[in-house]
Order: sequence, then C-alpha cells, then structure tokens
Amino acid sequence: MANNLRKRNESWTFPGAAGVRLVQCGAWRRRPRADASARTLSRGQTATVVVTLAVFVFAAGVGAQPSGRGHQWVASWAASAHGPYPSGNASAQPVLDFAFESAERGAVDQTFRLIIKPDLWGTRVRLRFANTFGTQPVVFDDAFVGLHGGAGTVVTGTNRRVTFENGKTRLTLAAGQSAFSDPVALDFAGRAASSLLSGRKLAVSFHAVGSTGPMTWHAKALTTSYLTAPRAGSHGAEAGDEAFPFTTTSWFFLDALDVIAPDETAVVACFGDSITDGTASTLNGDDRWPDVLSRRLHAAYGSRVSVVNAGIGGNRIVSPATYSPAAPFAGGPSALDRLDRDLLRLSGVSAVVWLEGINDLSSGADVEAIVAGLKDGVARMRARGQTRIIGATITSSLGSAGASGTADVDAKRQAINRFIRTSGLFDGVADFDAATRDPASGALAAAYQPNSTIGGPGDRLHPNRAGYQAMGNAIDIRALAPGGSSRRR
Repeated sequence: MANNLRKRNESWTFPGAAGVRLVQCGAWRRRPRADASARTLSRGQTATVVVTLAVFVFAAGVGAQPSGRGHQWVASWAASAHGPYPSGNASAQPVLDFAFESAERGAVDQTFRLIIKPDLWGTRVRLRFANTFGTQPVVFDDAFVGLHGGAGTVVTGTNRRVTFENGKTRLTLAAGQSAFSDPVALDFAGRAASSLLSGRKLAVSFHAVGSTGPMTWHAKALTTSYLTAPRAGSHGAEAGDEAFPFTTTSWFFLDALDVIAPDETAVVACFGDSITDGTASTLNGDDRWPDVLSRRLHAAYGSRVSVVNAGIGGNRIVSPATYSPAAPFAGGPSALDRLDRDLLRLSGVSAVVWLEGINDLSSGADVEAIVAGLKDGVARMRARGQTRIIGATITSSLGSAGASGTADVDAKRQAINRFIRTSGLFDGVADFDAATRDPASGALAAAYQPNSTIGGPGDRLHPNRAGYQAMGNAIDIRALAPGGSSRRR
C-alpha cells in the first residue's frame, strides 16, 4: 500500500474515491478526503490526482471542497461503462439508425440530453465523463445540468453550465480516460424542500465536437434520454426539447454523479449483472431492486445514505479473461476486471451488495471457479477498505430458455448459494433466492415472471417489478445503516 500514498501538508492521503473507510488494527479509520479537483483516469491504471491543478484551484478560491470540515464527495448516481456502442444488452431501445450515422463514427456534432436520477440531492455536484472504451480522443463542450422537466425539457431557470479543469468549457478525453467536471452549484436544490426533490431527475446535456468514434455507453439505462440529429450542433443551453427529436434508453459517456455530503454519509453500491441492472423492470419506473432498497434506506435514515447501481446486463464474475474494445463482449469486462473502476473508485463507498454468478454458470463455469472469484473480489474489497460486504444469493432461472434453465445449472446455483449463506465470507446475506423462488417448483415464482418493461410472459430468469420489490425488501437494512459496524470474520 505504500505505493498508493502521497503526501500533502505533511499528512498522508490516498488517491481515489473520497471517504472510503479503511481498517487498521481492528478499528475503522476514515480515509482522508481526496483532493476534489477534476481528475483523469487511464484504463488499467490507478487514479492519479492532479496535485498542481488542485493547488491552483484552491488558490483561486473555487476548489471542490466545501468551506469548513466534515464534508466529502459521495456517489449519488452511477452507470458502469461496459463497452463501445452497440455492444451490450439494451432494453426497449428505439432504432438508433437515424440518431447516429454509424457505430464507427459515433456521435457527430450533436448534443446528448441524458436523464439521470440522483439518489442523494445536494447543492454542489460534479459529473464524471468517460471515454473508457473509445479508440480516439473525444471532445465535449457546452455541458449543462438542470432539473428535468417533462420529456426532453429542462425546468426553466435551472440549467447550469458545467466546466472542466478550473473553468474550461471544453473537455478532451483520450481513449481509455475519464474525468470529473469542476463543482457545479445547484442553487435550486437548496431552495426546494428535500421532499419535493425526492424522485426528481437531472438533465445532463453536452455537445460532441466533431466525430467521437466508438462511444462508451451503458446500454440498459431503462430510462429515456434524448438526442439531437447528427450535425445539429450545440443545444445544451436550451430548456426546450425541440432540437432533441430522438430518444434512447441508454446512457452515453457519463458514468458518475457526485454530491457534497456530510462525512458520515453511507454509500451503498449494488454490484452485479442484469438482475441488478434491472432487466424486466418498468421503463422509467425506477423499480429495480436497488431502487427499492434505496427507498427503504431513505425512509429509515433520510439523507444520511446514498445507493448507486453498478450492475451491467450480461456481466460475469470471472470471464471473459481479457476484454478489448476491438473485440467487445456484450456483458462487458468481468466483475473482477472492472471492480476497481466501477466500484472501488466510486466516491465514498462504505458498503457493497454483490449479486452475480448466473451468467458464469450458463457459460459453463464450474462452482469452484465462481466461488474462487467471489473470494478474490471480496479480498480486494477488504484490502481497499470496504466496511460491509453483503453477499446475495442467486435467484432461480430453472426452466428458462438456454443453458441457464437446466437442472444441472440449477444444482450448481444451489451449491453456490449454500456457500454464500454459510461460508462466513460476507458480513451479511441477502437471500434473494428464498425471496423469489417458488418452493414447490424451484423456479422463479409465477407472479414474478411477466415482463414489466415490454409486457409478455417474461423469460423465467429476470424478475419483474413485483420480484424486484420482493428482493429489495429481503435485505436487512440495519446492516447498511450509516455509521453501522461490520461483522467481519
């Protein structure tokens, strides 16, 4: 760990997401706040804070840290990047042939208006843009964030300009890189009662200068966002949506939103595959199991907690062995491959709920390999200071189409679930299997099968809205309470 230390004002701090707790001599010690300047992350490399920029920002009086002590950046929304468009598993996606000239050229002189739902509101935010799986530099300008109105509109008077690297209106990201914006003041969030903002969304608009080439994206947003036509130019400053004729149910180039919150804010990251990503939940309904968990936690603990979703449709724990944008896999890099970027580098994460393994089983992986992958992932989370890790049992897919529906896969699934329940590897267990399985048939309960996104009978693999409610309600939220202690063995 010595190589991960850097010195500032005669004290040691750690690069990466702020506020993650570390274990030392059996007691929890809060990790010092990281410099909150915009930072650039290279694929496969450790995040490095640009110290000289931080010094300049603070000297100018516009640094990312709030005045006074006791606050930090915490993740309020996330969308794990999993590959270049169109590789992935989108749900209810409109035909995008008219929105993009080609996958190779990507966006060409056009504006995105992405609709995202903060789990925790604050008056100061920052946005992380990503070119993780691009093959050339991308250039964005005229970025804005405001309160989402209806359709593709922004509530009048709330659109705020987003800048980068101490006031620049243009951001250039090399292939494989990502960067946070400067802090943005959302004064309207301070004027509105917190109850009035609950469930509301932000509209994040930005213009792609020239051609982006292959676009880094999160396919399964299950949220409608808006696009201008190619070569339409910059329209992010506009509150209306006349310039945004096209829709998408995916997010492009944006992978995190942070807010300033008190130090003791708990950030719960939900890590997994399509069942965490929300396949078969309601389009624009925000009723995935992490959403259900979020509502329960906020009802119990108010604004002291934030829940973010780090699921990717089709994701596996241990495969593919390697991942390349030139030869992408629809489920993205393996969980072990993406763990640093998509989980450990989220700001302020203090707890993880991990549900994964069915895609490994359907691809032919054996129980031993999956268990080894779970052990590896948990060990790496422990080493990076995750305070509480909840293991979730794999839900039944018995009788579904394809390899995941076979009796052999179901027997292996049950073996992995026994390990999750009894091994002591985790600080707690979310028994999603017990919450959703029909005890008579061993399959997903009939009431949880019909597809809530597009209708129809469902695939017997992905739970619907009712199934996700059962899952979200099966978690003991006391294990995720702000300031709670770990039961590490």
